[in-house]
Amino acid sequence: MVDSTFRLEKDSLGEVEVPEAAYYGVQTQRAVDNFQISGFRFDRHFIKALGLIKLAAARANLDLSLLPREKAEVIIKACQEVVDGKFDDQFVVDVFQTGSGTSTNMNANEVIASRAAEYLGGKRGDKAIVHPNDHVNMCQSTNDVFPTAIHIAALDAIEEKLLPGLQVLHDKLQGKADEFSGVVKAGRTHLQDAVPVTLGQEFGGYASMIKHGLERINHAKKDLYELPLGGTATGTGLNAHPEYAELAIKHLNSMTGMSLRRADNAFEAMQSKDACVALSGALKTVAVSLMKISNDLRLLNSGPWTGFGEIELPAIQPGSSIMPGKVNPVIPEAVNQVATKIVGNDSSITIAGQLGQLELNLMMPVIAYNLLESIKLEANAATILATKCVAGIKANVERCLKHGESSLALVTAIAPVIGYDASARVAKKALETGRSIREIMLEEGIVAQDKIDEILNLKKLAEGGRIDEST
Repeated sequence: MVDSTFRLEKDSLGEVEVPEAAYYGVQTQRAVDNFQISGFRFDRHFIKALGLIKLAAARANLDLSLLPREKAEVIIKACQEVVDGKFDDQFVVDVFQTGSGTSTNMNANEVIASRAAEYLGGKRGDKAIVHPNDHVNMCQSTNDVFPTAIHIAALDAIEEKLLPGLQVLHDKLQGKADEFSGVVKAGRTHLQDAVPVTLGQEFGGYASMIKHGLERINHAKKDLYELPLGGTATGTGLNAHPEYAELAIKHLNSMTGMSLRRADNAFEAMQSKDACVALSGALKTVAVSLMKISNDLRLLNSGPWTGFGEIELPAIQPGSSIMPGKVNPVIPEAVNQVATKIVGNDSSITIAGQLGQLELNLMMPVIAYNLLESIKLEANAATILATKCVAGIKANVERCLKHGESSLALVTAIAPVIGYDASARVAKKALETGRSIREIMLEEGIVAQDKIDEILNLKKLAEGGRIDEST
């Protein structure tokens, strides 16, 4: 006896109980039963992309008179509700499923078909009114729909979240570079004293990293505009009207404002996920930059008394359950963890990208999930690093100057004047006695006193160039 809270649905394998309230149907329920693995689900961007593709398909099929107007119009209404997020809770299939993503594609088809059937006075799951395969999936295959959804979802997430987040971070870093342009300090290479720099130069370097990261992502996303839509099962376009793909993509562009286009070669677009691998690589590179910046901020902020103490990060929460007054660099630490996760996601995507066996990649769900997760994490991490950390950084000007003037590497500035060997002797004596380069030079009368201040002008040294005997 069937439980009254369930309905019986049939497919080619037999009957399955589906929750009465569910908009999804038998194929989705089989996937729910079969893939109880992670509990991971596709995010809003991906579900929205699926809704847009199904909507564009319905409009194209109406244009081509392949769908009766009455059916097409209710399918379009149901698709719009998917786009708007009304049925996000009905997308219940685990990410780890069949490698093509067929279960998630059918999840979308069944939800849309059930909702469309309701509009025509039928019940959820009534395939006689609107069929998920014959009507909603018309001129489509999972094999061209799913990779198209990955591209559209990634582009949507990049434009909505990632590029704005990285731009904010770049602007905050550049603002600090300008603010700290006059703050001279010791440079460090190998964590040892090096010639002077300004704090502004250091932050300018960080800003440039993010600027280059933005350029890399913008370059990588270009290939995402190519869609395999219309290739159906293997790239040949079997069962699709010859004009379907162009019409569907035209509708997608109208709805999204994107410049999507049909892939030059549908076989490449369906077999290969190189565009996703390239984007993931760009995301990884930005993550590496975020980790370098975060670690530098932690070092420069270290202390407050026993470390570098050259900058002060905003104090946003207590740092210890046992040490009163301790404040830790929690935002850079969180960003480091995000960067680690993105690097791991990139490894997964790289491996998955290799499994394009013959006419189809068989790892598309994990590519989709990890790629969209990386975009989201990177966008959020960049935003909080910018707003909760960089924006409030203060320079410890006196400490920076003290470290700059104490650096043994200042001897580099006098080497063009007195020679490398003599300069090395000055550095050795300063190290042995604990006195400054300036003091040793005065004591030994190596350079006239009225020239020492000019030679050891830290701001001028940070500007580069050569100091010689004419100085």
